[in-house]
Amino acid sequence: MTQRALILFAHGARAESWAAPFERLRDLTQAREPGVRVQLAYLELMSPRLPDVVAALVADGIVDITVVPVFLGQGGHVLRDLPLMIDELRIAYPQAVLKVVEAAGENAAVLNALSDYCVGALS
Repeated sequence: MTQRALILFAHGARAESWAAPFERLRDLTQAREPGVRVQLAYLELMSPRLPDVVAALVADGIVDITVVPVFLGQGGHVLRDLPLMIDELRIAYPQAVLKVVEAAGENAAVLNALSDYCVGALS
């Protein structure tokens, strides 16, 4: 049984097509980590929302949860909204260990991969 979860946390948008790259990222990540439940959650405009995903995971007995903000930068949503949501979830689910890592776009490896892509566009 899966004991850990990885939540890819994205902003959300009105256009359903906006979610496609995040769904591909989820599927690629799940394929690399078959023993971890990988799920998407959205801040707004789309579902599922982060509190709903955490509630479902905890209900399934998964309490080791890592949240990856799939944002390019640490704007207001990552700096203010997400910590508030995480604080509320920690109160609601004291049995869960919720870890939040830096926004994807703040990570050196991600920035280098994006730079590689940009440089490759020149050829």
